[in-house]
Amino acid sequence: MAEEEGPPVELRQRKKPKSSENKESAKEEKISDIPAPERVPKHVLFQRFAKIFIGCLAAVTSGMMYALYLSAYHERKFWFSNRQELEREITFQGDSAIYYSYYKDMLKAPSFERGVYELTHNNKTVSLKTINAVQQMSLYPELIASVLYQATGSNEIIEPVYFYIGIVFGLQGIYVTALFVTSWLMSGTWLAGMLTVAWFIINRVDTTRIEYSIPLRENWALPYFACQIAALTGYLKSNLNTYGERFCYLLMSASTYTFMMMWEYSHYLLFLQAISLFLLDIFSLKQNDKVYEVYKIYIFSLFLGYLLQFENPALLVSPLLSLVAALMLAKCLQLNVKKGSFIAKIIKVINFYLVCTLTITLNIIMKMFVPHKENGHMLKFLEVKFGLNMTKNFTMNWLLCQESLQAPSQDFFLRLTQSSLLPFYILVLIICFLSMLQVIFRRINLKYIWIPYVCMLAAFGVCSPELWMTLFKWLRLRTVHPILLALILSMAVPTIIGLSLWKEFFPRLMTELMELQEFYDPDTVELMTWIKRQAPVAAVFAGSPQLMGAIKLCTGWMVTSLPLYNDDDLLKRNENIYQIYSKRSAEDIYKILTSYKANYLIVEDAICNEVGTMRGCRVKDLLDIANGHMVCEEGDKLTYSKYGRFCHEVKINYSPYVNYFTRVYWNRSYFVYKINTVISFQS
Repeated sequence: MAEEEGPPVELRQRKKPKSSENKESAKEEKISDIPAPERVPKHVLFQRFAKIFIGCLAAVTSGMMYALYLSAYHERKFWFSNRQELEREITFQGDSAIYYSYYKDMLKAPSFERGVYELTHNNKTVSLKTINAVQQMSLYPELIASVLYQATGSNEIIEPVYFYIGIVFGLQGIYVTALFVTSWLMSGTWLAGMLTVAWFIINRVDTTRIEYSIPLRENWALPYFACQIAALTGYLKSNLNTYGERFCYLLMSASTYTFMMMWEYSHYLLFLQAISLFLLDIFSLKQNDKVYEVYKIYIFSLFLGYLLQFENPALLVSPLLSLVAALMLAKCLQLNVKKGSFIAKIIKVINFYLVCTLTITLNIIMKMFVPHKENGHMLKFLEVKFGLNMTKNFTMNWLLCQESLQAPSQDFFLRLTQSSLLPFYILVLIICFLSMLQVIFRRINLKYIWIPYVCMLAAFGVCSPELWMTLFKWLRLRTVHPILLALILSMAVPTIIGLSLWKEFFPRLMTELMELQEFYDPDTVELMTWIKRQAPVAAVFAGSPQLMGAIKLCTGWMVTSLPLYNDDDLLKRNENIYQIYSKRSAEDIYKILTSYKANYLIVEDAICNEVGTMRGCRVKDLLDIANGHMVCEEGDKLTYSKYGRFCHEVKINYSPYVNYFTRVYWNRSYFVYKINTVISFQS
């Protein structure tokens, strides 16, 4: 039987589809080739949820406990709730007193608009000077705090000072939470976050100045910087989903801008951060597109900050703006070549040189066309600090003698070693540095590390199995499986460290909270009381900038100088007023004080007879060096002064000092002199 023939098959030539149809069909084929994702088992989802829930709970709890600890410690240290308002205000020292005084002024203002106007056109603080206090002193935290205090109705519940310091302590809690989250994101375990918080609190003497000066700008700003770092760390992770990426981007944008508004030096820190991102981009360690999205956030924050900070020219001439603009221009000129090829490496080198050249060029051009006050004192300070120059200038040497700017002492390294932070930090830093070099030269993947905090980096390294694996590979460990040993050590080592820290340092923290410390300063209280009762309302006081800040806060009287170091005129004023502790004539001091319209002079016995600090850093030593009355280095000429030290001589009450100054009040710590208006200039 013959086979039945099938239907005839007609062969036709297939028409060539259009390009758009080609693309669509290619996409469909590509999608069809991708295997459907397997459904995750319920128990795995539960484990992930439990891990995230416990970690978030631990992070929030850590922040809340730290904020409560700071509040309790502050109460025990100053006995704050049992003090009168004047005694509470005296606890704000130096520039902290100035910041809090403007917060008080905002609450006293009849309206928010009027309060802002008086601060931006302030002529009641410094004699012969009208200042924009909001711009010059970055008073945005005080503006926000005053609005929140009145808008939330807190004036009926809590006193202004408690509301103010409560916000700062709350921000410190957010700071700790952000450090926790960043360490968790980097290591993959919230155990690293717990270790970070423990090290941070134990070494808080070296990690924060919140205990000594609450309203400092850095205490308001650094919590937002920590949030920005946490958001940046999450945003740069490669395995982040769309919603998580969008959340991190929004958080990073908001925290970057807020950080820039809170602290005048914030753009310098962001400049260092931008350099780090640029280097990561150069060595192809992170996704190029994400890095450039971060650059856009920088530009947006700079220009928005420029507009809302009264067109602050410092942001336009900032090196951050020049660097980001150069990076954007270099990207436009960048060619698309195959990665890893010789041409790509050459282009990377050219791109690096181009960015550096453009950054310097753009910064010079901006400084030529944008009117701004050059921070010459900052540049001179950095030159002297790094040993590139020598100076006899009083202000420069006085800043260098401040404890926060001193080189780390032996006690500093001993404290970090006792808490086991320094050894692990050094180990992790070495591993990370060598691993980074390995990545650069071999072009292999490694987790991105960008963290400025020693506690976080050390905790990340101790709890990260990847770093333990890297160490074992270098040691060529073969007796035990490296992966298994790394997992065990990443859990066991931080647990052992945590238990040892708990045993040694937890009793100390509890002792600090139980111990009552009394802040007793009756002399300052008596001085402020005398000024409020006896001095005329229009009087102008002269003295050390730190004391002037307290007088401005506690009495509201006008002063000749302030403890601020970002203005050349105020720096010069401070140096001139400090001459009351130098070997100058009564006539010289009188002319200096009357040039600032001062009516009263306050001499502090603690400065005049200063013996506590190391020789060469006392105020009178720095003045003698600046005036040539003391040899600073070999080869200097010594200028002999025929006058005694003014602060000593004026107390003796003999001519010509009594012709210029009349003592009107004194106690154990302070001597107040009225500056005579009608005198004879004959010696």
